[in-house]
Amino acid sequence: MARMSTPEAVSPRERRVSARVGAIAESATLKVDSKAKALKAEGRPVVGFGAGEPDFPTPAYVVDAAVEACRDPRNHRYSPAGGLPELKQAIVDKTRRDSGLVVEPAQVLVTNGGKQAIYGAFAAMLDPGDEVILPAPYWTTYPEAIALAGGRPVEVLADETQDYKVTVAQLEAARTERTKVLLFVSPSNPTGAVYTADEIREIGAWVAEHGLWVLTDEIYEHLVYDGVETGSMPVLCPDLVDQCVVVNGVAKTYAMTGWRVGWMIGPKDVVKAATNLQSHATSNVANVSQRAAIAALTGDLTAVEEMKTAFDRRRRLIVSMLNEIDGVVCPTPLGAFYAYPSVKGLLGREHGGVRIDTSAELAEWILEQAEVAVVPGEAFGSPGYLRLSYALGDEDLVEGVSRLQKLFG
Repeated sequence: MARMSTPEAVSPRERRVSARVGAIAESATLKVDSKAKALKAEGRPVVGFGAGEPDFPTPAYVVDAAVEACRDPRNHRYSPAGGLPELKQAIVDKTRRDSGLVVEPAQVLVTNGGKQAIYGAFAAMLDPGDEVILPAPYWTTYPEAIALAGGRPVEVLADETQDYKVTVAQLEAARTERTKVLLFVSPSNPTGAVYTADEIREIGAWVAEHGLWVLTDEIYEHLVYDGVETGSMPVLCPDLVDQCVVVNGVAKTYAMTGWRVGWMIGPKDVVKAATNLQSHATSNVANVSQRAAIAALTGDLTAVEEMKTAFDRRRRLIVSMLNEIDGVVCPTPLGAFYAYPSVKGLLGREHGGVRIDTSAELAEWILEQAEVAVVPGEAFGSPGYLRLSYALGDEDLVEGVSRLQKLFG
């Protein structure tokens, strides 16, 4: 189930905030990042491993396209709620180029970032009580989006002994007559786990056998390391094309988190329903951001490869340094830009005269004692772990993990 607070039982007239919205938990990752930035603003030397945000600037050619777009009066007006036709076509072309999935513009909805794509997809697919199988550890937004859309998240936990990847046997054990959707993420946030092509085919065959839907989040598709053979589920499992929604965006690949451009790709009826919802919720994504996204998607991938090279270097460094800490076990992630070490060996012990029993307590203590911001596993449905984003400068990475080594040395 989603980790949502239960509003106090009061009459509708006394309730100032709706029960539905009042039950939404604050984003734990954004909360940690916000606290770290606030402490930095006070002059404290905080090293933040919290936010999943590349530390690189958006490529110059993308920024130049946005500057030019600002001067074009066409972009000063409303545009189609579902996205600029030129951007939809760019998404179609990019999807064929990068994953081999062939779609048409009517199957694309441009959204205000990946989060809106995820919520819009669930809102279009789910009725109250429909169940969504949610592999854990999971990104903090998923259970909230499912619940807000009226669905029920059913968590399936995969720990480090299985490389944070769920099995078909686990999925089958979680399936009920109310199951409608499997949420599938590879590469994963928060763990960096990557499913192989064969594993994806096996899961896809199970989905098809039971007539389920899949929402697959491919936001980290370009950040796969060590030559892992993987791919997009609707490409590897073509029988699922008509019951699969793909979510993606420019944020992670092109260092464009603040530009807020994402998209969903799916069957026309689902995309049309989500577009209708968006037409009333937000209308079009900012035109300047859409023009910037066109430049990103139609340009070459040189800047993307340069960032990936840096992330790969940092990946190997952070894993090596974390595993030098007694009580910490950090598997090597094969994708994205996160390390997800088990810290169970540090729990149930005293540190600096303070007994610490949970990873949430540990993260708070680390921030206070070492001025290092990390996100506890509780935020991702798996207590006993910490998430550290290595999408920060090399010097900050070494400084931050060195502080942890000293703290627990």
